[in-house]
Amino acid sequence: MKLIIAIVQDQDSPSLVQDLTNKEYRVTKLASTGGFLKAGNTTLLIGVEDNQVDEVTQIIEDNCKTRDFTTSLLSVTTPGDTYMPYPLLVKVGGASVFVIDVEKYLRV
Repeated sequence: MKLIIAIVQDQDSPSLVQDLTNKEYRVTKLASTGGFLKAGNTTLLIGVEDNQVDEVTQIIEDNCKTRDFTTSLLSVTTPGDTYMPYPLLVKVGGASVFVIDVEKYLRV
């Protein structure tokens, strides 16, 4: 048995959870926050059999697309200088997926 931990963008989460539950996978959804952009993320915990890992990761890949996002970062060169905002184009979305071996699973 495996535990899949998928960290996805909030906007990708509803369609992903719907597709997983339509295929009868059990999903636990946790709210989380990203570090770089301080944006909302969703962390999904999905327990699957070893032979189901490829199907679940394909469902995740189909639902979680990367997109460009423009943000403003502030730069300061020396004390007393004014803050100079400048646009920065970053890629967001996609998913970070971890597949972990499960030593024991209990459903009580």
